[in-house]
Amino acid sequence: MARNILILGASYGSLLATKLLMAGHNATLVCRKQTADLINRDGTEVRIKLRDEATHRPIFSRDLPGILDAVEPADVDPSRYDLVGLAMQEPQYADHAIKALMKEIAKAKLPCLSIMNMPPLPYLKRIPALATMDLEAAYTNAAVWERFEPGLVSLCSPDPQAFRPPEEAANVLHVGLPTNFKAAPFADAKHNLLLRELETDIDAVTLDGQDVPVKLRVFDSMFVPLAKWSMLLTGNYRCITQREPQSIRDAVHGDINLSRSIYGHVDAIAQRLGADPADQVPFEKYAKAAESLLKPSSAARAVAGGAPTIERVDLLVKLISHQLGVPNVDIDRTVQIVNQKLRGIAADASGAPTGVALAVT
Repeated sequence: MARNILILGASYGSLLATKLLMAGHNATLVCRKQTADLINRDGTEVRIKLRDEATHRPIFSRDLPGILDAVEPADVDPSRYDLVGLAMQEPQYADHAIKALMKEIAKAKLPCLSIMNMPPLPYLKRIPALATMDLEAAYTNAAVWERFEPGLVSLCSPDPQAFRPPEEAANVLHVGLPTNFKAAPFADAKHNLLLRELETDIDAVTLDGQDVPVKLRVFDSMFVPLAKWSMLLTGNYRCITQREPQSIRDAVHGDINLSRSIYGHVDAIAQRLGADPADQVPFEKYAKAAESLLKPSSAARAVAGGAPTIERVDLLVKLISHQLGVPNVDIDRTVQIVNQKLRGIAADASGAPTGVALAVT
C-alpha cells in the first residue's frame, strides 16, 4: 500500500523523498513557493553513486513509481499523511509559517521522524537522563516543540552526506557519502510497523538490477542516532575555525589523537545516557570515512556565508556534559569558537562593534 509522507525541507529531504518514491510511496516536500513551483514543474534530481560505478547516477522523481509534489507551509493538510519527516535544519523551525504548520502537525498527532542533526526536544524527553535537563538554550526557539507528545517524535541519524551543487538549480541534490538513515523507534507499535514497512520497501529497490545505496534502518534502541554526535563534535563543528573553514577531513586528521579523544568523550556521554557500545560507530570507521569528506561541513559553510543561526549540537552536547558533571575542555573550546563567529555575524548585521556580545550562549 502506498503511504503518504510529508517532508519538511526540500533540500536534504529530497534524498529521503527519492528513496520513498523509488519504493512506490508518495511524498510531499514543504518549501518556499519558488522551490515548490520548480519541483512541481520539473521534479527533483538526486545523484547517487551505485556500488562499483565510477560516476553518480541521476535519479529523476518524474521517472519513479511514487508521486511527488511540493507545497508551501500554509497549503499543507496534515490529515492527508501517514508520517512526517523533519528534514529542515533546526533554526528554520522558528520561521513563522513553519511554526504555524508545526502546531497543526502536533494537533493532528502524526508520528514525526526527524532527520535533523539537532534532535527535537520531545525526542530528548524520551530519554530519562535528559528528561529534566535544561537544554532549551541550544535551540533557536524551543517553544516550537512544546505541543508535541514525546512518544510521537523519533530521530533518524542523518548519516548520508549530501549537498546542493551551488551551480545547479534548487531541485538538484548530490549525495557524497551514501550511508544509511538509522532510525530509533516510536513509542507506539503501529508507528514502528509503519517504519518497518518503509524499511522493507526501500530495501527491495533496485536500479537496472543493482542495489541502490542509502537505506532506512530501523533499530529497537533509542540511542543509535546519538552515535552521530561523536562525528559532529569531532568533525563537523571543528570545521569552523577562527579563520576560514576547513574540510571535515582536515578537522579530523589534522590532529588524529585529539580527534580520537573528543570522539571517545562524546561516545562516553552517550553511554552514560543509556547507549550500548554496540549502538555506536568505532572511531576508526568514522576516521576512514572522513578521509573522503573534502568539503567543510554544512554548518561551517553556513557560518562562512554569514548565517546568523545554525544547528547547535555542539552546544547541546556541552550542556549535557556539564549537567552530567563530565565537562570537556576541547568541546568547550569548539563551542566558544562557534559562539564567537556567530556573535561576529550578528555584530556585522547590526553595525555594532564585534567585541559587543549580542547573543551569549
